[in-house]
Amino acid sequence: MKVMAIVLAAGQGKRMKSKLYKVMHPVCGKPMVGHVLQTVREASCERTVVVVGHGAEAVRAYLGDEAEYALQEQQLGTGHAVLQAEPLIARETGTTIVICGDTPLVTSDTLVAMLKLHQESGAAATVLTAAFDDPTGYGRVIRGEDGTVKRIVEQKDCSAEEAAVREINTGTYCFDNRKLFEALKQVKNDNAQGEYYLTDVIGILAAAGEKLQGYRTSDLAEAIGVNDRAALAEAERLMRERIVRKHLLGGVTLIDPSATYIEADVRIGADTVIYPGTVLRGSTVIGEDCVIGPQADITDAVIRDGVTVKHSVVDASEIGSGSAVGPYAYIRPGSVVGEQCKIGDFVELKKATIGNGSKISHLSYVGDAVVGRDVNIGCGAITVNYDGYNKSLTEIGDNAFIGSNVNLIAPVKIGNGAYVVAGSTITHDVPENDLAIARERQTNKPGYAEKIRARAKAKKENGRS
Repeated sequence: MKVMAIVLAAGQGKRMKSKLYKVMHPVCGKPMVGHVLQTVREASCERTVVVVGHGAEAVRAYLGDEAEYALQEQQLGTGHAVLQAEPLIARETGTTIVICGDTPLVTSDTLVAMLKLHQESGAAATVLTAAFDDPTGYGRVIRGEDGTVKRIVEQKDCSAEEAAVREINTGTYCFDNRKLFEALKQVKNDNAQGEYYLTDVIGILAAAGEKLQGYRTSDLAEAIGVNDRAALAEAERLMRERIVRKHLLGGVTLIDPSATYIEADVRIGADTVIYPGTVLRGSTVIGEDCVIGPQADITDAVIRDGVTVKHSVVDASEIGSGSAVGPYAYIRPGSVVGEQCKIGDFVELKKATIGNGSKISHLSYVGDAVVGRDVNIGCGAITVNYDGYNKSLTEIGDNAFIGSNVNLIAPVKIGNGAYVVAGSTITHDVPENDLAIARERQTNKPGYAEKIRARAKAKKENGRS
């Protein structure tokens, strides 16, 4: 049976007190609506309609063609929001999940289980529920003797008996698609808020004699809807716990999970060790048998097997197998470090390709460069890539040696096996296996140091008089 989804993402979120549209607030590095879309996709939804309103342009720009869109120009309630999807999917036969865009903690496993109950029981609607010790503020789910759902009662409308019910409505549903839209046409807005509530559909279907089910999640986090910054922080905490647990069970060692930040889309191989203070962001992929941290900050990077990264920043770059980075290295976007390389302390790479086995051990800047295999770049060497207007390329061949405190003025090519003497400023190409030296000849002036000191002393004493 065809499965579809309607994601409600039109609310402004005034309680967030933010210029950023509510569902675009990130949880563990991804906007909430992105989490929800991924969840319904993993639950095998063939079509997803995102109902947008405030901030529609931002949501469309972020999600792109991953969804279809319906515009709710006026926010007149959840039932009204779902009704905006009518022109797109009302004629479809199948099951529709309705889920809020500010519920990033709902999992695809739960949606799959709820769909199974819904479809196997032949229900017209199935409600995702949870049982709270203190259900105050939530709509109560009232079940019949046979366990099916009879109605949902909002807190303000509960009798004393109904208020004692601990099972609450999370706001996530499965519906028979045709019956959903038929019932929505009967929803009225004769309430204090003048809004059309999706929960009224449950009552309408019950009155028509339809079967209604409730799937109770055991994970209370799935009931959290993010309406303010406090709830956002709580959602972040709970998702971080999930992420940490996933990696621990996947064979990753986290020395101090509470002091490690890992975003939702990060992947880490088995037997990798993550030390405290490490931050792993974006689409970062880390291989097996790595040692990351302490204090490593890695974003959108590919770290191959057996790599060590300590006290360093790696951004949108690739580090080859067996290489070591840091401490205190800065690998800027567009860099590719080969296998068995050493990028040492206070080394900065920017849009640089470093060949296998090459070493840049300390205090160097290599930017806009292609470095061959087994190259040694000495302390304090830099590629001078910018003339104030243009960036130019430095090329260094295999097995070349670049001495300490060398300036390579780009564009320039250093041939295979070439040797550049320490302290040189190179402005012309160095052919293969040549030695280049570009510094003035040393001159020693006997006894002149005493004259310099005497002159300086006299100047200082005259300044005091």
